[in-house]
Amino acid sequence: MASPLPKTQSTLEQCETYSLIGANKVNGTHIYNPKGDHLGEVDEIMIDKLSGKVAYAVATLGGFLGLGQSRYALPWSVLSYDTGKSGYIVALDADKLKKAPRYENESTLADREWGKSLHDYYGIPPYWL
Repeated sequence: MASPLPKTQSTLEQCETYSLIGANKVNGTHIYNPKGDHLGEVDEIMIDKLSGKVAYAVATLGGFLGLGQSRYALPWSVLSYDTGKSGYIVALDADKLKKAPRYENESTLADREWGKSLHDYYGIPPYWL
C-alpha cells in the first residue's frame, strides 16, 4: 500500500488543478458575466447538511452601472468555473441583478418558499429535488 502524500503547500496547490477545491478556498473567488466583466466575489458557500450538496454561493455583487454592492444567494448550479479567469461565470446582466432576490441572512436560506422562488427566478430546479 502506497503511503499518502505529505500535505505540503505544493501538494495542496497541485490538488487544486483538479476538479476539487476546499470550501474555504472558494471564498474570495471572483465572479464574472459572460462578457468578462467583474461582477463581484464569493463570500461563502452554503452546503446542505443532509445531502452534502452545495446549495448556494453567497456573493457580494454590484458596484457597477450605478448599483451599490449587495449580497445575493446564487444557486450553485448557475455558476460555471472558468479556468482561464480562475473565477466563476454567471449569466447575469445588470437588469437581472437589480431584480434578483437578495440574501438577508442564513434564516432566509432556510425558508424553502424563498428558496423555491429564488430557483424559479433563475429558471432552474431547486437543489433539494
